[in-house]
Amino acid sequence: MMKKLQIGQRQASRICQMSATDRLAFIAEGIPIIHASARGFWSASAELREKPREAEVLAGFAKEEAAKILILLDIVRYPEKRLAGKVNKLVGRFYGHRERLIYAQLSDWWSIDVADLRKAVEPLRKAHDLEGTMGEFIMPNSAIYQRESKLYADVEAYEDGTPVWNAPLVHPSDYPSRMPSVVQVVDAMAACGIFTVEGIQATSEVWGQLEFQEKETLQDAERLTEQLVARLIAESLPDESAAQDHVNTLYRHWPLPMYNVDLDPIPVSLEDLKAEQERLYWEEVGDPR
Repeated sequence: MMKKLQIGQRQASRICQMSATDRLAFIAEGIPIIHASARGFWSASAELREKPREAEVLAGFAKEEAAKILILLDIVRYPEKRLAGKVNKLVGRFYGHRERLIYAQLSDWWSIDVADLRKAVEPLRKAHDLEGTMGEFIMPNSAIYQRESKLYADVEAYEDGTPVWNAPLVHPSDYPSRMPSVVQVVDAMAACGIFTVEGIQATSEVWGQLEFQEKETLQDAERLTEQLVARLIAESLPDESAAQDHVNTLYRHWPLPMYNVDLDPIPVSLEDLKAEQERLYWEEVGDPR
């Protein structure tokens, strides 16, 4: 069999073969490019108020691009001495829609420690789940389904096997569009100087002091963020636009490191889903037994 040529895009795995110094420099080179891509999608989305489906698709692209930055920064934040056994798995998340959507979602939530973070992530990993008032619909992973159903016209099927056409529509909203939290936090990182070579090095050294495994807390993350911001300021890395709001965004929307949190899909059997449907039904109408 002819060996596949490793040429073209989807070559992020090459990061795994780099030395620590080269890896940090390469990540520092790439993150502003990803940031510009995320900002471009978001700016285009904001211009399409009269086309809600297309606006949401572009906003989704902005979220996933921004999430790539958080994934790369989890590589940067992992203690360097133990990174060798972890970097391949972390780099693999760079191309996963589910993984990127999880990172984006976690930018909206608080987690008090790593154990709490795992609990929050678990339902986002399920390959199938229930939707509807009483869980009457069995659906694929919600985040992936919402992404794909807005993006593509396609044939889909319900649990009885009946094929139907999906028309990728989105209902208009009367509310103004809001920049996704994951885009807000990467904007804040850029303003604070994290995306420079020196900022990436500082992030590695400050966050590398502690590995987030189980009981490490939000307070630990806030302490490290405070140390990082102080160092960025001491090295004159923030740009002229940097403000306290950017720092507040780091504290609020930069998730705890997820390098020790499993993001692999969780398969769910049809039998388990049916049993949960029945439980939800009787919970709603009242079990006569």
